[in-house]
Amino acid sequence: MRSNTGFGLLALLATMAITACRPGQATIVVALGEDGAGSTVEDVEVRLLPYDRDEIFDSLTVAAPMPEPEIPPDLLAAQVEIAEAQQAWRDMETRWNTLRDTLQKLNTTLEGLNPGMTAYRAIFNEWQDLEAEYNRAGRQNEVLFGTFTDLQQAAIGRMDSMKIVQDDWADQAFEAVDQVIMAKVELSGLEPLADTTDTNGIARFDEVAPGAYWVYARHELPYNELYWNVPIVVTREEPFVLRLSEENADSRPIF
Repeated sequence: MRSNTGFGLLALLATMAITACRPGQATIVVALGEDGAGSTVEDVEVRLLPYDRDEIFDSLTVAAPMPEPEIPPDLLAAQVEIAEAQQAWRDMETRWNTLRDTLQKLNTTLEGLNPGMTAYRAIFNEWQDLEAEYNRAGRQNEVLFGTFTDLQQAAIGRMDSMKIVQDDWADQAFEAVDQVIMAKVELSGLEPLADTTDTNGIARFDEVAPGAYWVYARHELPYNELYWNVPIVVTREEPFVLRLSEENADSRPIF
């Protein structure tokens, strides 16, 4: 009987050779909300970088001729107060709009009923109660919007000035950042990759050279941004999946 051991060994070596040449895969999902289980986010640029950008910027910050300008605590507190006031106004506006839509639906139902019917009277009573709540919500909505705009106008000048100071400092402190990044990329032997999240909040990287990367992304909110710089290792064996959420993001104030 002829042995097939030689053919089996050849097949094993061929499989190993294919695996060794195969690129890795990485899938990044951007989803906000509690535990990242909320809404996925579209149009977020996600990059796989073969260097730690935080390390680069931290080192340049230390070497800068002047310390990084600090944001005054009272300005940070004002920003939080503005954000909370804006959210309170938006919540009330949502409630006001919901009440309006409900009243319109009830009114349409009443138009199709005989005023002498029991159902008509029950729906009409509900309509009256909701109308009173709708009017109260409208008045509260105006008050909350006024509070929000007053707080915003009081702080906007200082915020703009702070942004100018930050930008001027960064222009000087990070003047050499491009050269440092180029050197880091060359040293890694890997190429930076980029993709943008689709309607499902997914960025896909199907041709990734195995190695160490940092997943870098930002998502801007009204008064702060979510910032990610997460280290990962991509291999040929298993596709890598990472979820970016508020849990693993740094929240940074913006002006």
